[in-house]
Amino acid sequence: MIDMMTAMLRESGLLEMWAWLSGWLALDARQLIFMVATPMFIAVTVWEYRRIRHDARLMDVGEAFRNFGLGAGYQLTELLFAGIIAFPVYALVYHYRLLDLELTWLTGLLVLIGVDICFYLMHRSSHRMRWFWAAHVVHHSSERMNFSTAMRQNATNIFNGNWVFYLPLALIGFNPVWIGVAYAMSLVYQFFIHTTLVGRLHPWVELIFNTPSHHRVHHGRNPAYIDQNYGGVLIVWDRLLGTFVPEDERNPPEYGITRQIHSNNLLRLWTHEYVDLFRDMRRPGAVMSRLKHLWMPPDWERTDKD
Repeated sequence: MIDMMTAMLRESGLLEMWAWLSGWLALDARQLIFMVATPMFIAVTVWEYRRIRHDARLMDVGEAFRNFGLGAGYQLTELLFAGIIAFPVYALVYHYRLLDLELTWLTGLLVLIGVDICFYLMHRSSHRMRWFWAAHVVHHSSERMNFSTAMRQNATNIFNGNWVFYLPLALIGFNPVWIGVAYAMSLVYQFFIHTTLVGRLHPWVELIFNTPSHHRVHHGRNPAYIDQNYGGVLIVWDRLLGTFVPEDERNPPEYGITRQIHSNNLLRLWTHEYVDLFRDMRRPGAVMSRLKHLWMPPDWERTDKD
């Protein structure tokens, strides 16, 4: 089995590419981008801190450090495990690709758009399917919105499996390395929309792109804002699929989650929803009814009829 996988990796050209990428401190292309971008993230966060530090509703220094700690945990598990969990699956799918695509300005643009569509689907599923929400919830559990909130990620993401949403791109024929780079660039862009310092931008920008205004709505726990504005770089998918809500100055976002967790423990922040999920699954009932907790929305509760 291992020999067959190695042969497929070599035949697809990914084995040599992986060896080249992993030669730099064992980092893949995504991690290289994140590592380069992290000092910029820190600098921008410090700049923002100097402007909002006197408002505890917007900035808490201790929480900001925890957010970067959560982000470091996410990057560490991605670095250690992506190559042995996700990459072999991408290599297998890419081996059976439908098209042989060369990297051009057109295919580069198409992979960026494709990744953004897949991100929308993944992000929407991360809110509407509890298994994926169990990993994503940590990103929403802060009651503040600032640049450090963007770093608030879950170390379990690589095990949670949300990377499967991008596999269709590899099956079409987009090189997994391109997909990883496009994904990393999307996350870098999204870092900059986690702020209250930027108001609404030009109407044409607000029409096409995800902006701080749109993303503040996404982080709001106000009834009108919950599960809206899933877009990554582009907001057009939300507009087309009925999940777009504009920010209303008369209804400012209240940040956090409906079942707010108050903890400074990184491990608990990463795992509390998994604990609640498996506790609900342990309740007596038919096996299929108990399994429903995995794919039903986070607020779904089992009844005797289920």
